[in-house]
Amino acid sequence: MAAYTAADVKRLREATAAGMLDCKKALDEADGDYDKAIDIIRVKGLKGVTKREGRLTSNGAVVAKVEGNLGVMLELNCETDFVAKGDRFVALADELLKHLQNAQSNSVESFLTTTMPNGNTVQSVIDEANAMLGEKIEVRRIAVLKDSPVGIYLHRTSPDLPPQVGVLVQLVKEAGEVGKDIAQHIAAFAPQFVNREDVPVELIENERRIAHETAIEEGKPEASLMKIVEGRVTGFVKDVSLIEQSFAKDAKKTVKQILDEAGTAVKAFHRFRVGQ
Repeated sequence: MAAYTAADVKRLREATAAGMLDCKKALDEADGDYDKAIDIIRVKGLKGVTKREGRLTSNGAVVAKVEGNLGVMLELNCETDFVAKGDRFVALADELLKHLQNAQSNSVESFLTTTMPNGNTVQSVIDEANAMLGEKIEVRRIAVLKDSPVGIYLHRTSPDLPPQVGVLVQLVKEAGEVGKDIAQHIAAFAPQFVNREDVPVELIENERRIAHETAIEEGKPEASLMKIVEGRVTGFVKDVSLIEQSFAKDAKKTVKQILDEAGTAVKAFHRFRVGQ
C-alpha cells in the first residue's frame, strides 16, 4: 500500500478540489508521490472534460476591476460552491480578469480565443481548470466599459463565498461617490435598461398583452380596461428603467434626480449575478 497520510489527502484535495476518494486513488496510483498524484488527477480530469459539457454551472464568482476610465467584469461559473470558494478557482477568476483588461474583448467567444501571457488560449486554460478542479468551469459573461468614468460594486451574498453580484456603471463624467452609489442601486434593484427609450418595443407589447389578459381574468370592467392596461405598462417600463427608479438611498428622489444633482448621467451599465 502506498505511503501517505490523511494530511496528504487533505492537501491534494485542497489543491485540486477533487473528491476525497479520487485523491486517495491518485495517491495510491502514484505510490504516495504528491506531484505525480496531481498529474494523475489532471490527466483523468482532462479525459472527463467532454462528459462535463452538459452539466449545470450555477455557482461561481463575479470579479471586476476599474483602472482609470476602463472597467472590466467577468462571471466565472462552476458546478458547486465548494469549488467556487476554493483558492484555485478564485485565482483563476482573477487571472482571467487581468487578461480581460488587456484583451478588452467584446464577446465571450472572442475572449476565449485570445492568448494569455503563458502562451495558451483562454479556452485551453479553462479546459485545464476543468481537469484540475474536476468540474465544468466556464466563462459565462464578460463586460468592458471604457473611455469615461466607471463606477463599480461587488456584493457577497455569503461571507464564505466570492462575490456573487457585480455591477459596472459608466458615467458621462466623474461625480465623486455617485458612480459607486448608482452601482449599489443597480445591484439591489436590477434595472434592465438605462431609460424608457431603451426598452424594446416587442417587450412593451408583450407586457401590454399580459396586462390585458390579466385584467380580463381579474374581471375588470370593459370600459376601464384600456386605462388599467396602460397604467400597468407604464409601471412596468418605470420598473425596468434605471433613471426612473426610486433611488435606493433616498426613495424620495429618482435615480435621474441624483444624477442631475451630481451633474452627470449614465451611459451604460452591466449587472451580473452568478447563475442568473
